[in-house]
Amino acid sequence: MINLHLFIPSLFWHDTSLPEIYRELPISDLEAMLAKSSMTKELPQKYEAWLCNTFKVTKQQNWPIAPITLKAENSSMLFTDKDFWMRADPVHLRIEQNHILLADNQVLNIAIKESKQLADTLNDHFANRGLEFLLMNHDRWYIKLRKTPDMKTYELSHITGKNINNFLPSGEDSKFWHHIFNEIQMLLHEHPINLARLARKELPINSVWFWGGGVMPASCRSPFLQIWSDEFLSSALALASGTKHAKLPPNAKTWQQSTAPGDHLVVIDRLWKKAQYNDTYGWREAFKQLEKNWLSPLFATIQEGNLNTLTITSTNENATRNFTISRKNLWKFWRVTKPLSIYT
Repeated sequence: MINLHLFIPSLFWHDTSLPEIYRELPISDLEAMLAKSSMTKELPQKYEAWLCNTFKVTKQQNWPIAPITLKAENSSMLFTDKDFWMRADPVHLRIEQNHILLADNQVLNIAIKESKQLADTLNDHFANRGLEFLLMNHDRWYIKLRKTPDMKTYELSHITGKNINNFLPSGEDSKFWHHIFNEIQMLLHEHPINLARLARKELPINSVWFWGGGVMPASCRSPFLQIWSDEFLSSALALASGTKHAKLPPNAKTWQQSTAPGDHLVVIDRLWKKAQYNDTYGWREAFKQLEKNWLSPLFATIQEGNLNTLTITSTNENATRNFTISRKNLWKFWRVTKPLSIYT
């Protein structure tokens, strides 16, 4: 039998004062499924926290995202389980009144050539202080530290589209990194790459965001036979736990045709990415595709008895919600279908 866990962060819009966001969306099948499901509600969890908890990764000072993703970038690279790595991803900062807003590669579209030249500039400048920025991808940079800093950081995905003043690193060693952070902005302010981007009316890549520091976790275990996703952290956790991983199929029908019996995790992050920037139009358009390609076909699969159980988990700033349904739940005729906004 096939059991599917569908992880869809931001399935519910975070601003509960906007119930009209669901108006005229084709969500009848989702509403019917939720009405028949067993629901549990938990404290809100960030995207990375939910994945790490699911894979039994222990939190250090921060969730150790950097060593997990670095291992997946290049598993043959020489680094020990005691090495402390931190993400240092390129971003754009914009001052608006007394706020400093952050944008990531979703809107920057950084080219690998741009990324390399910027990283080279930082490495030349900080070489005498023993700091080296390791470029593994156009939007994923890393830095290795000689010792573990006493510092709490915030996940880049949590800060995207927000005022960074409330989320700067804190702790005994944070002052040093605040200084590095400011120095990087001065270095990149009039960098030729950014002057060229501005001439093309593109946002400059004028800072980095430090986050996800830690050593490689001693244990990473998966409860699933296979992980299906297009998002890098979930694929990195699959590798770390020795779990099969595949790219997200275009729809549930294609997924089912290539799925073996067992427990599976499907991660769909498109709604979440739109929600990070408060893009209501983009979120609604992504929702339409989600219902058409995944939710409606999966509801039909449950009705046909070809899926043993379906669990849908969604996280946002308000709560983590889990909905579990099987074919036998469909007989619960007394459970009346409710508008989606009721669950928010």
